[in-house]
Amino acid sequence: MQKLSLHQSLQQKLSPQQIQFIKLLQVPTAELENRIEEELELNPVLEEGEEDEPETQDETTEEESPDGEVAETPEPDEDIDIKDYLRDDDYTSYKTYNDDEEDDRETPIATSSTLQETLMSQLGFLGLNEKQTVIGKQLIGSIEGDGYIRREMESIVNDLAFALGIETTLEEVASVLKKIQTFDPAGIAARNLQECLLLQLERMDDGQDVDVIVGKRIISECYEEFTKKHYAKILKKLDLEDEDFIKDAIELIVRLNPKPGGETSNGMVKNQYVIPDFILTNDNGKLDLALNSRNAPELRVSRSYNDMFHAYDKSDKKDKKLKEAVSFVKQKLDAARWFIDAIKQRQQTLLRTMRAIVDLQYDYFLDGDETKLKPMILKDIAQMINMDISTVSRVASSKTIQTDFGTFPLKYFFSEGISTDSGEDASSREVKQIIKDLISTEDKSKPYSDDKLEEQLNEKGYNIARRTVAKYREQLNIPVARLRKEM
Repeated sequence: MQKLSLHQSLQQKLSPQQIQFIKLLQVPTAELENRIEEELELNPVLEEGEEDEPETQDETTEEESPDGEVAETPEPDEDIDIKDYLRDDDYTSYKTYNDDEEDDRETPIATSSTLQETLMSQLGFLGLNEKQTVIGKQLIGSIEGDGYIRREMESIVNDLAFALGIETTLEEVASVLKKIQTFDPAGIAARNLQECLLLQLERMDDGQDVDVIVGKRIISECYEEFTKKHYAKILKKLDLEDEDFIKDAIELIVRLNPKPGGETSNGMVKNQYVIPDFILTNDNGKLDLALNSRNAPELRVSRSYNDMFHAYDKSDKKDKKLKEAVSFVKQKLDAARWFIDAIKQRQQTLLRTMRAIVDLQYDYFLDGDETKLKPMILKDIAQMINMDISTVSRVASSKTIQTDFGTFPLKYFFSEGISTDSGEDASSREVKQIIKDLISTEDKSKPYSDDKLEEQLNEKGYNIARRTVAKYREQLNIPVARLRKEM
């Protein structure tokens, strides 16, 4: 038996403007330009360009709600009120760049070629035949970001046969690979670390340098002993009596580049260029924070649509086609307003969040001393700026700040606290820095074990367990004491 009934329920839904703001908030500055270009393509009412008339301060900017939401705009009625769309401030340009002083600030752009381009250009100088060139391109395409070829040679032979119709042999592929391994940077196209180190040592070998000769023997004949730092076994295996021979050779080996893919032919390190979202400068002890939005163009509502609204306002409003056109433009105009407001809200929220972080970590930002970092979690910042934790999380998840001592992701400044004997909390990053300092000054012939590190930290007043010391050491990419041992 069917029965009709009424149910009341309370639901919370995000408006289109709120959704747009949330999406823009988590977009880093490097991607903001693409997002704006997409909006410009979709919305003919929105345009970019400098304002024809002198720019005035927008005194009608909405107050940001505590949770960072954008105020809702009513749904369009069937009858269009043109007066709402003929105000002068509707056509005032919104300059998305926040700080006028930042107009003069130049942002460097990485201009060096990629690793693949560098290798391809070197391939062209070998004078290979057509088949060898195809094999060479396939091998270069198989080189990973760190400079290694981890794909099996048999698989590359199969790739050439099935994908390109090139019948070849392992010997032919190995022959071309040997040529590519002579390219810059040294060690490129190695299949493992042992081969990578050998390639670099061979590049240095002039037949007279004893350290290079001994280093090649250590890597080729005693690689396993070398990785485990069993120096006595290396001496015995190579039949050497003087420890200085292998000591100097090992010092040479550890200076080699284990990831040649991060280096181009001119020796410059090739890193992914990061556009910072914030720029922090220290002006004689005063910290100045600016939002870097230089890649975002000026946005405004197109003036050309003003004529359409005037024509409609003077007409008898019975022209159905004109009314439909004006209704369409009205929807696009609302969307343009929402987008510009969302950009404004994004900048306000980013600045409020970053200012709170700088205020809390002020001592650290003065000189970059990691031991001055205070314990800080998302909730701390959310309470300071009276916003939701999810809003702070979106800001911190993909944003970076440029300081006088480096560029850092915002996540870097968040860490849990560790209790001390004084009753205060110390940042986990502060403890990591102390561990790093202890290990850097240890006697390398008798490196500190995790138990010894725990003991020293406890003596300094940090209540920390051995397993936590081990966790922090691993996060710092510092090997265990046995592997840190040196002669």
